[in-house]
Amino acid sequence: MAEHRTTNRRRKTTRKTAQKSAAGKTSAKSANRKAATRSKSPARRKLAPSKRWSQRVTNESNALDLKRGVFTLRDPKKIAASLKRSAESSSRRKSGAYRSALSMLTFYINRAGKRLPKTQRSRLERAKDELKQQFGREG
Repeated sequence: MAEHRTTNRRRKTTRKTAQKSAAGKTSAKSANRKAATRSKSPARRKLAPSKRWSQRVTNESNALDLKRGVFTLRDPKKIAASLKRSAESSSRRKSGAYRSALSMLTFYINRAGKRLPKTQRSRLERAKDELKQQFGREG
């Protein structure tokens, strides 16, 4: 019932603004613009910026300067070696090199979610094991 009321209110508001524009108080363009702005739900407007934060972290991470396309390499050893090199050469990371490299790899896997093909996911999981070996950590 509440849905029905808000819809009627919007229609009345649109009619009122259309009547004002007919009387010459507002232009038809601004009346349409106001009506279109009101009809958008606030939840939709808030989604756009929050969707992109993870991509920004991957591209502009303040901790590591990753080689372009490192997560798309086919060899897990090369992925691990590249992450290790990036982590060790970075002077901006706040934790150890191993932790930074593993965190970035895990972050990428989690961000991709269900869209990550199984072959690529298993390759990245093997890269985790390889990263542990390259840093001399068995777990």
